[in-house]
Amino acid sequence: MQINIQKQIKHKKYTVVDLFSGCGGLSYGFELTNKFEIKLAIDHDKKALETLKFNKPSISIFHEDIRNINPESIIEKYGSIDLVIGGPPCQGFSIAGKREFKDDRNNLFLEFIRFVKYLRPKMFVLENVTGFTNLYKGKAKELFKEKMNILGYHVQDKILLASDYGVPQIRKRVFFIGNIYGKNFIYPEVKLKEKDYITCEMAISDLPSLINEVGYEGMNYPTNPESEYQKLMRHNSELIYNHIATKHSPKIIETIKLVPEGGNYKNLPLELQKTRNFNIAWTRYHSKKPSNTIDTGHRHYFHYKYNRVPTVREHARLQSFPDSFRFMGNKTNQNRQVGNAVPPLLAKALAESIYNFL
Repeated sequence: MQINIQKQIKHKKYTVVDLFSGCGGLSYGFELTNKFEIKLAIDHDKKALETLKFNKPSISIFHEDIRNINPESIIEKYGSIDLVIGGPPCQGFSIAGKREFKDDRNNLFLEFIRFVKYLRPKMFVLENVTGFTNLYKGKAKELFKEKMNILGYHVQDKILLASDYGVPQIRKRVFFIGNIYGKNFIYPEVKLKEKDYITCEMAISDLPSLINEVGYEGMNYPTNPESEYQKLMRHNSELIYNHIATKHSPKIIETIKLVPEGGNYKNLPLELQKTRNFNIAWTRYHSKKPSNTIDTGHRHYFHYKYNRVPTVREHARLQSFPDSFRFMGNKTNQNRQVGNAVPPLLAKALAESIYNFL
C-alpha cells in the first residue's frame, strides 16, 4: 500500500498559474515535462492568448488587465495553486523613496507580488531581462526579494543563457525562484558546452528558402531533417506554418547583400552605416553560431544565407518553439509573441529542476 501512495506522489502534477503569459513559451516548457498542469494564463495581449489557446486548448485564459483581477477568485475556481510563474514587463519600473516601489501605471512587479501574496504557492518563478538586476544600482532586485521574504519566501536569482540548454540563441535572462521551504533551490545544470551549441544552420537549414516567392501557410518540407534539432522541431508536424517572407525593396536587398555572414552595419559603406547605426543594425546571422537575442521586431537581423529578414517560423525555431506550435494574428503580432517569449527548452530545463526540488 505504501508503494502505491509513493507512486501517486511521484507522478503528481503540480498546478500552475501563468501571469503575463504572452503566447505561452514559459507555460509550454513546463508542460513539456508532463509534470505540471497550467490551470490559468493571464495577459492583456489578445492575439498572444489566441495563440496560446490554439496550441493548448485545455488551458483557461483570461484576457484582462491584471490590475483588475481579484486573485481570490482564482482560488475559488481552481483551488490551491502550487506554482506562480511569469515575466512582468519592467518598462516604467520605478522606486519611490528608499524602501518602496512607486506604484504607477506601468509598475507590474507589484501585481506579481500581490498574486503570490494571495495564492500562496509553494514556489514562484519570475523571469526578466538581465538589466533588472542592476536597476537602481541593484536596489530594485533587493527590494523585490525583501518583499517576497516578508511573505515567507526564500528567494534566489540567477542569469541563465538559453544556448546552454539547447536553444540556438544567445539569450540571457534572469530567473528569480522563491520557495516556502527556506531551502536553496538548485538551478538546472548546463547541458551544452559552447563548442556544442545548436547553430542557426542546425536550426533552420531545412526550411524553404523562399527565393523568388513569399511562401504560404501549409507549405511542405523541401528536405528531410538535417540535424537532430530539426527532427525535434518537426515532431508531430507535417506542414509548415508562419513561414512567410517579408517583401523588401530593391535598395534594402542590395544593402543586405553587402553584409557578410556574422557582420553588421559596420561592414557597410559609411553613407549606409548612417541609416541604422546602432549595435544590432543590419546584422546577418552566422550559420555556425547561435543567433543573437530574438527581439519583438524583425527588421534588424537577416538570414545567414538569404537576403531577407527571418520569417516568424525561423525565429520560432531559434526560440525552440516546435513547428507544431502555430502563431495567430498578423506578422507584427506574431513577431512580438515570438520575441517576448521564454524559449520553451530553457523553460523545460528549469521546470525539471523545480519538479525535483518539490
